[in-house]
Order: sequence, then C-alpha cells, then structure tokens
Amino acid sequence: MDILFAADQAAPVGSGIGAFLPIVLMFGILYFLIFRPQMKQKKVHAKTLVELKKGDKILTRGGVYGKIVEVTGKGDSRLIIDVGGNVKIVVARAYVAGLAETAPENPEDK
Repeated sequence: MDILFAADQAAPVGSGIGAFLPIVLMFGILYFLIFRPQMKQKKVHAKTLVELKKGDKILTRGGVYGKIVEVTGKGDSRLIIDVGGNVKIVVARAYVAGLAETAPENPEDK
C-alpha cells in the first residue's frame, strides 16, 4: 500500500525562472552566434558602399567585375563601371557586392 501512496506524490515543479532559463540561454546563444556577426557584416558592407570612389575595382551582386569610372545620380546612387573592351554599364550603388581584390586583369590596361 505504501507503494501506491508514493506514486501519487508528484515531483515538485520547478520555479518559473528555472523553467524559462533554457529558452533564455537558447536566445543568448543565437544572438552571439548568428545575429551579432550578421549585424557586424552588414555594417562593414554599408561602410564599403559609402566609401566607393572613382578607380575602385568592384564586384556586383550579378557577378560582374568592373572599375568605377564615374559616380552619378541623385545622392551618388549610380556608378558607371568599365567592364572591359570599352563597355560601360550603369549599376546602382546598392547592387555592389564589394571590392574586388582578385578582379581579372583587363588586357587593354597593360
């Protein structure tokens, strides 16, 4: 009979804070592993876009390498880039992926 009474006694339930601690820890880990590095990367990209100037070699989000020959548009929002062979295209500043450190050499520049 003692066994039946022991089974009826439930284990004490943890406090409210103890129950939410794993969730809080999970959000903390997500913040430091995902959100924070992504915000840093976004700040660096935005700074790079603002600092673009004539003569910089860039890579667009479409995969086009080119050299900035002119900055135009309202608020300098458009870039005219030379992609080689005297071909110039207009690209919105927002669609620049970044600077191209390993841009292919243009044989006409030599």
